[in-house]
Amino acid sequence: MNAAPLDGCVAWPDEFAARYRERGYWIGENLYAGLARGAREHPERTAVICGERRWSYAQLDRDARRFAAGLRRIGVAPRDRVLLQLPNIGEYYVACHALFLLGALPVFALPAHRRAEIGYFVGHADVRACVIADRDGGFDCRAMIREVRAEHPGLREVVVIGEAEEFHAFHALLDEPLQGDGPDAAEFAFLQLSGGSTGVPKLIPRTHDDYLYSVRESARICGLDGETVYLCVLPAAHNFPMSSPGALGVFHAGGCVVLARQGDAESCFALIQRERVTLAALVPALALAWLESRARARYDLGSLRCIQIGGAHLAGDVARRVPAVFGCRLQQVFGMAEGLVNYTRDEDGEEFALGTQGRPISDDDEIRIVDDDDVVVAPGEIGHLLTRGPYTIRGYYRADAHNARAFTADGFYRTGDRVRRLASGHLIVEGRAKDQVNRGGEKIAAEEIEGYLLAHPAVFDAALVAMPDRFLGEKSCAFVTLREPAQATPRELAQFLRERGIAAYKIPDRVEFLAELPRTAVGKIDKKALRARFAPPAVASFPESATAEVSP
Repeated sequence: MNAAPLDGCVAWPDEFAARYRERGYWIGENLYAGLARGAREHPERTAVICGERRWSYAQLDRDARRFAAGLRRIGVAPRDRVLLQLPNIGEYYVACHALFLLGALPVFALPAHRRAEIGYFVGHADVRACVIADRDGGFDCRAMIREVRAEHPGLREVVVIGEAEEFHAFHALLDEPLQGDGPDAAEFAFLQLSGGSTGVPKLIPRTHDDYLYSVRESARICGLDGETVYLCVLPAAHNFPMSSPGALGVFHAGGCVVLARQGDAESCFALIQRERVTLAALVPALALAWLESRARARYDLGSLRCIQIGGAHLAGDVARRVPAVFGCRLQQVFGMAEGLVNYTRDEDGEEFALGTQGRPISDDDEIRIVDDDDVVVAPGEIGHLLTRGPYTIRGYYRADAHNARAFTADGFYRTGDRVRRLASGHLIVEGRAKDQVNRGGEKIAAEEIEGYLLAHPAVFDAALVAMPDRFLGEKSCAFVTLREPAQATPRELAQFLRERGIAAYKIPDRVEFLAELPRTAVGKIDKKALRARFAPPAVASFPESATAEVSP
């Protein structure tokens, strides 16, 4: 049976839930159980390394239980939504597990999000409390939360790691450890962020049962064990470094997570050498930066067994260089926070390992590839990827109208990816159907930024499209028509967007003014024609002079 319904969350139909339990995918274990088991079975083993600080499994379990008790003391209850916005620091895993134990639902915001995104999440999810850092990279997170609370008084409790000022100090909430095993595994565990193409990100509800299956199988497929040392260099709240297999997979296997605050090669190579890192997960842009860094010659990287790359398209030439340069295996990962995850495997030959994005985790990951009319295409042909399965959601949180478009009547999720499938089951991603820019793994919904630009009094029309970039894969370019010539400059538009309180990565990398935007025969903006103005991706990225005026 499913847990009692949670307002706004779409559960799996009973017959599917029963099938997934019968087949051993859902085992009735919640997301806290892995840490609790680690604390029992290997309490002194190192679980997390953050700079000079280290948490053993016993210490991480104790701190999470203490923080859970403190949160309960200030009124956080099961099913309450709690915004979690932290950089890559050890307290992230303390807070995350504390919320899992309490049965409260973390809302996983990214460090780059600002007032516009945070305010939306708080209002849309009725967030009761939040856990933030005092500052991150010079940005005062407390000042932002004050502004958000002024608009959303339902956000009653604020916990701060660092200088708390008028808010709750994290260390002051470390009470006597909360005992217990945590919630029923059928309960919804958290709300994650989508990389959708319309407006601000949609919220993705995941249950303990479904997410743990993905974590558990990912850890098995990727060969994790107690000797695994995982470098978490991508933002910890991203689905990739959290569960594919990510930190949760490492904790499940009894390994160690090393947190990196910066992604530059010098900093990460030093961590790899010092902590004998065996596994790292990167987006293509970061992988290319590591490949081209001269710092590599100064460090011993011989402990690396595997580099995972996902989050965006990986060019074939980059794929071939990774094992040659780093002397380790490349594993391609193609997945989404909504569910489906694909991996290349150890047994895959070079053709599959370097030329595909892998095959699904589960035999019950149902794959349907269709044309524009939802007709299944012939084997090997390119089409739209639809999927359903034991860890792919059946609907976004509080999004009935969007769900009607994003899911088929029989429960298949429309991923927005265009793919073709080989006879082996491996998928090759050929592009995106969704109107978004994938900037080094960070998804930007074109509609959201166009809406902000159109709010400027000088802007008559606007269109955001992707332009190729050698390092990030894609950057964003805004094509703008003005009501009167010379009423605005690229710098002024960038400043206008910053004042809206949006994440810095969403500010267009480039702005071009046109007398009018090209149109299709039916009158829509012809984004294909706009994208055609740029050189193909094989050409080097745009010179700094072309983007410096509007860089975030």
